[in-house]
Amino acid sequence: MKQWSIAVAAVTLVGALAAATETKSFEKKLSNDEKIQHALSRLTFGARPGDAGAVQRVGLEKWIDAQLHPESVPESGVASERLGRLTTLSLTSREAVQKFQVGQAKQKNGPQVLIRELTEAKLTRAIYSERQLEELLVDFWFNHFNVSVTKGAVRFLVTSYERDAIRPHVWGKFRDLLGATAAHPAMLFYLDNWQNSSPDARRLLKVKQAAGINENYARELMELHTLGVDNGYTQEDIGEVARCFTGWTILQPRLGGEFLFNPRTHDQKEKTVLGVKIPANGGQRDGEQVLDILARRPETAHFISLKLAQRFVADEPPAALVDRMAKKFRETDGDIRAVVQAMIASPEFFSEGARNAKVKSPLEFVVSAVRNTGIDAPVLRLGQKLVELGQPLYRKVEPTGYSTMAEEWINSSGLLARMNFAAELKHPQAGSPEFQRR
Repeated sequence: MKQWSIAVAAVTLVGALAAATETKSFEKKLSNDEKIQHALSRLTFGARPGDAGAVQRVGLEKWIDAQLHPESVPESGVASERLGRLTTLSLTSREAVQKFQVGQAKQKNGPQVLIRELTEAKLTRAIYSERQLEELLVDFWFNHFNVSVTKGAVRFLVTSYERDAIRPHVWGKFRDLLGATAAHPAMLFYLDNWQNSSPDARRLLKVKQAAGINENYARELMELHTLGVDNGYTQEDIGEVARCFTGWTILQPRLGGEFLFNPRTHDQKEKTVLGVKIPANGGQRDGEQVLDILARRPETAHFISLKLAQRFVADEPPAALVDRMAKKFRETDGDIRAVVQAMIASPEFFSEGARNAKVKSPLEFVVSAVRNTGIDAPVLRLGQKLVELGQPLYRKVEPTGYSTMAEEWINSSGLLARMNFAAELKHPQAGSPEFQRR
């Protein structure tokens, strides 16, 4: 496959954006070579020299099937060896606090160590992992269920959040992923649900930490995680969902504690969510029932399918494709692998309308450049570049996560920063001498 220079790629981003806004045909098929190039563009963080030939030899369908079943793909030695050096990746949240924050073990730059190794791990996997589609999905779902290290104790919780709540569920049922994020201390702290409690708790039980109803998580759960903005729910539903999640808190939150359901701060009265009665005295089951309801709503099937199609196909994917993906979502009870497989198998995915219809985010741009050129760049230096390009990893403050839409990334300053990065890769001695060919 022809290798274009990164500098030329950066300069032509404006042209790519213009092409993406034109009416394209999602019915026109790609040639076999174009299909391989397109698959490597969308289902990996970028093609490496020789990847196209390797896919051609094994066959595109077999290669895609392997990416859909990454447990069958041996991990690269480079990825395994470099990840093995990052000792904080295996720490529990409590161990992280004990190691870097508490008493004599307190270290001045402890949180920075955790964030640095998280960043290094993410970029290492993106560049060197052979399980590329899985890494793209980990990035997609973390972004969908975003939390930020900029908020207090979250910085000690994110390592566990990505490792234990996101990564194990990216190929499973959406309901399991939704539940894992809902109950993880990182999300409970980030969206303040650990403080969400029955208004009666303080008065009747004299529970000092009972701060009253907090609707932050309930709102984002419906608006960002499941149904979509203003899609089938009311402000009253938000309030009722918040009541269902009272008592979902954290045991010793500032010490890296785990999930705790506190019945003393839970609203035990009857609730009604989206027309469904939730009986009184349900305890923790109230929140679980809300997750069941939301995960199986047709609006959720459509919203999740649309976001996947926007990430992997086009900013404005064909409605027929999204509808078929949503149908697969409903038929399989939210099986993520089945929905992604249906998307890739669709005629729209391998069409002229999808080819070159996406503009890379800074993360995708930087990683694809490194993979394409074969440069052995220090990943922490790449992390600094992402800050300059407007996508600092794990630091998106808003719960929306980073956008996958072209309009978010294409502007004069963004283009200039991309061209400067491209120049450093092309002429490392004139820019950053650490960017050397492998």
